[in-house]
Amino acid sequence: MKWHELGEMNCPIARSLSIFGDRWTLLIIRNAFMATHRFDDFQKQLGITRHLLTERLNRLVDNHIFEKVLYNEAPKRYKYKLTEKGLALYPVIVSISTWGNSWQNENKEFKELHYMHKSCGHVIKPTLSCDCCQQTLHAEQMTPFFSAPDQDSTS
Repeated sequence: MKWHELGEMNCPIARSLSIFGDRWTLLIIRNAFMATHRFDDFQKQLGITRHLLTERLNRLVDNHIFEKVLYNEAPKRYKYKLTEKGLALYPVIVSISTWGNSWQNENKEFKELHYMHKSCGHVIKPTLSCDCCQQTLHAEQMTPFFSAPDQDSTS
């Protein structure tokens, strides 16, 4: 199966991976959440080639994850701002970093990435919880299923 064909699969995970499923794209999104917005800054921080960065940023703009915003007229320079759709990826980034802190740093040889909730000042430990009963969710307690495209998934 070719990479672009993932976007046509009847699976939300596969369709999502067709947009941000490679290592560079997720790192670009991570850096955007850490206040990186300019092409040169992404390139310098990630060590990615100009060609690859251009390709990944264009895909993110085409898929409405980033909005390209002009910040300098001559020469034309753009910054990349997360859209509402892009901001919705925050739980994904936080979950991946939390998993990485726990499972890819078992010897504690790397610094851990933490998140502080600005409103209360506490460092959070992200969890998934049921929006109905607020219980913490665990894989063994879940049953995934597909609904019909026009069916309400909350019923």
